[in-house]
Amino acid sequence: MRSPALSLNFLVFALFISLPALASDAATERPLVGLVLSGGGAKGMAHVGVLRVLEEMRIPVDVVVGTSAGSAVGALYASGMSVAEIEQRFIDMDWLSSFRDDPGRVYKPVRRKETEWRFPVTPGLGVSLEGLHLGAGIIAGQNLGFILNELTHSVALVEDFDRLPIPFRAVATDLETGDQVVIGHGNLATAVRASMSIPGVYAPTRLDGRLLVDGGIANNLPVSVAREMGADIIIAVDITDTLMGPDDLREAFSVFGQLTTIMTRRNTDQQLDLLGNQDVLIRPDLEGHGAADFYNAPVLFELGASAARKHAVELNQLAVPNEAWQAYRSRLASASQSAGVITAIEIEQDRRLDRDFLRERIRQKIGEPLNVEMLEADLKRIYGLGYYEIVSYSQSSSPDGIRLIIKVQEKSWGPNYLSFGLNYEDNFDGDTRFNLASSLRVTELNRLGGEWQTGMQLGTEPSIRTQWYQPLDYGYERFLVAGAEYSRDAVSVYDASGQRIAELDVTFRQADLGLGMELGGNAEVRLTYARGYATVDKQVGAPVAPEGAVHQGNVSLQLVHDSLDDAFFPREGAFAGIRGRVEREGLGSERHFDSVTGMALGTDTWKGFNLTGLLYAHTVTRGNPGIENAVRLGGFRRLSAYAPGQITGDSAAMVSVYASQAFGGPITPWFAGLGLETGNAWPSLSDAGWNSALKSWSIFAGVDTFLGPVQIATAYNNQDNWAAYLNIGFSFTQLFY
Repeated sequence: MRSPALSLNFLVFALFISLPALASDAATERPLVGLVLSGGGAKGMAHVGVLRVLEEMRIPVDVVVGTSAGSAVGALYASGMSVAEIEQRFIDMDWLSSFRDDPGRVYKPVRRKETEWRFPVTPGLGVSLEGLHLGAGIIAGQNLGFILNELTHSVALVEDFDRLPIPFRAVATDLETGDQVVIGHGNLATAVRASMSIPGVYAPTRLDGRLLVDGGIANNLPVSVAREMGADIIIAVDITDTLMGPDDLREAFSVFGQLTTIMTRRNTDQQLDLLGNQDVLIRPDLEGHGAADFYNAPVLFELGASAARKHAVELNQLAVPNEAWQAYRSRLASASQSAGVITAIEIEQDRRLDRDFLRERIRQKIGEPLNVEMLEADLKRIYGLGYYEIVSYSQSSSPDGIRLIIKVQEKSWGPNYLSFGLNYEDNFDGDTRFNLASSLRVTELNRLGGEWQTGMQLGTEPSIRTQWYQPLDYGYERFLVAGAEYSRDAVSVYDASGQRIAELDVTFRQADLGLGMELGGNAEVRLTYARGYATVDKQVGAPVAPEGAVHQGNVSLQLVHDSLDDAFFPREGAFAGIRGRVEREGLGSERHFDSVTGMALGTDTWKGFNLTGLLYAHTVTRGNPGIENAVRLGGFRRLSAYAPGQITGDSAAMVSVYASQAFGGPITPWFAGLGLETGNAWPSLSDAGWNSALKSWSIFAGVDTFLGPVQIATAYNNQDNWAAYLNIGFSFTQLFY
């Protein structure tokens, strides 16, 4: 029989040797930690600061749930992206582009760019026999989709969000019922896009047959979702706005904001009631910061981090030893999947255009790895055609390999679109030009993408043009254009001393037929036959023009390259155009002459300054063109110190250089700069010379608006004269067209 003392010693020894094993079991059986991130617009960047502190304290996160901005931050972290990279991405991001659908003018076909300066305002307004139609949101979310695709590309093939490095859920709202929708499968970028669809700002996202909008309406702090995923302990980060007091509710915007906050605050409070004593609630102090403060990322990071550090004692209980932490981070970092090669390309689209219409524009080859940069450029060019509300892509694994899925959503307010424009120029010396313009574009008239556009301008230079554009193949490489045009221009005639001696109204009527070919994305060549006539309807002062109609008939060949990033105030890119015109009696003309028009423009940024250089020339190489075909310089940025039309001749040339600098930041930008223009008009370019060149120095300032730049300028010439201008909507390209 064993003695009591011996038995006690044995038990103490057994307990001693078992302690490491018990401690190890306790370490491996730690509670499941769920991170819940609320919505709040730009304030969501405070979530990143909280993540930084969690990593500093070595606190693993086992599940992530987010709403709206919280879903964006949570998705990036759940995909395995490090906090340092998330911070840098947010600092470097062009946030304004996420609130624009237009991927850039460079991605539009030349025919769109040619008239863009006349009709720059495209408000998402369609027209049909039933009336006018508006889009479902101010922003469709095209560029936002590209941004989210790029941010989540490392897990593009993960369709079950439980298989992400950290299991993840995004919360959205069903627009039809108002119910919460928890997204746990599909394309991660699309899930985040749905969760961020602020009603009235971003168009709803269609997913699994439902229209989804911002999750903050139904559940802005989805604690309940994390519980359903098995979280034992919740770390909830609440950035929901607080309700304003009566003194702050004086304007329409504050009232609307209060209504939105009431909805999100109410469901947030319901979720806060689900937190227990062991859970951690972090509320960053974001007073003074709003949902649109996207360019205050470093400050918001620090505010989130400071709030998290205040809960260091509570959070420290969730920390793991360094060895376990390193294993956790290694698992997250190695979880991204290899993209492999594309084995199939599928087109998901609506009904109106042939699938080949899209497939011809996708350069991605089957059997090659996905070229994301090239694919996004192709999709941006498809979007630039103006037919689609959303053009997106995703990848999916299949037994045969990786499928690339191209999805296009036709504009809900199409396929007939209205656009508008305004042009104003006043030199405060009796020369004022004011024009309002509108255009109706009827698209997708056949499976090749034929369209009919009619534009009308009312004002001091009335005009109307209607044209049919018919592609001859699915890729738009070859096309026909048939059009008719009416325009009237007020012409002032000056003598050699600069005195106005006559004013006349010249009316042009023309029909034309052109055959063209696209040369890449930014160039085209076009051969056109035009037939019409010009008449002088009113003539005051000296008789300088013939009475009656002057018949016109010509063939022109035009080559254009246009890669400018903006029609009105370009910061980068180039324009080059050359046009040869032959006017003959056999073509129906009363004139017999040949002319060549050329223009080259280049612009770029150097040390914060935008530099633009321009060369323009028009010459008659043979014959007499007549006054109706004369070149007129003078006016804003056409030798600005001279009156509009003061410099007139059969041939002309101008060289200009402009330097400007932007001020005011990305939200309210304005600019100021200097310009030098020199040139003249002559009977022939052979008469041109430096001694006869006129010069104009100018100072200008303005603000860039949706109508184009609104600019004020003053100019001085070498004849000791001054001029001043107020201009809205000037575009360099109108000098050529």
